[in-house]
Amino acid sequence: MNRLRNKIAVITGASAGIGKESALAFAAEGTHLALGARRTDRLEHIAQEIRETFQVRVFTHFVDVCQTESVEAFITAVRQEFNRIDILLNNSGLALGVSTVAEGRDEDWSTMLDTNVMGVLRVTRPVVRLMMEQPEGGHIINLGSLAGHVAYPGGSVYCASKHALKAITETVRQEVHGLPIRVTSIDPGLVETEFSVVRFAGNSDRAAKVYEGMNPLTGRDIAECIVFAASRPPHVNIDKILINPTDQAVLKVHRRT
Repeated sequence: MNRLRNKIAVITGASAGIGKESALAFAAEGTHLALGARRTDRLEHIAQEIRETFQVRVFTHFVDVCQTESVEAFITAVRQEFNRIDILLNNSGLALGVSTVAEGRDEDWSTMLDTNVMGVLRVTRPVVRLMMEQPEGGHIINLGSLAGHVAYPGGSVYCASKHALKAITETVRQEVHGLPIRVTSIDPGLVETEFSVVRFAGNSDRAAKVYEGMNPLTGRDIAECIVFAASRPPHVNIDKILINPTDQAVLKVHRRT
């Protein structure tokens, strides 16, 4: 039985990386998609690829999760297009730099907290309200991180944001208890996407060194876990999946060749 066919999945940060791979993985299951991101040119390219390959409906819309008005416009547009939301993947997030607290910059801290914490809250608020009204409920999936379980030097605010996301996820799960709403966190270790390029302000050489000599996770690996969690029977809630590459024992314990 394909439990995801004809469901409606909303994905933020869908223009690249895990968001893009998740869109492809859901589409392969026959799920219709509402994709949001700031880079709408990329979104439409992905959407066209998905439409041609999987023959599902794909709606794209600009969204900046750091702006409440933008989030509200996105969710309103999704509701007008599909009239319901079955799955929400809160995928937007980033890390900026590896500065210590002593050397950190306000603007980097604010951007990480606003995107990774407030952004998730802004998107979840209208969606969970809708899911509470839907007889069939829904499923909220948050993209967490191993950094939400273990801190490391140079990652204070990024780790703090992912620890906060873990708390938000657990809280929402309790707040919707008794309703047909599932809440899941997918928490990966090292995944080779644009993440490190963004972290290092576009320095691709420095970003490549993060994964040098090891076999990191891919966006597709994480997308498979997301789809697995979403495709369980309605009475099954995957609270969290903590996933690392075999070459990574914990945040700073890596095997390199």
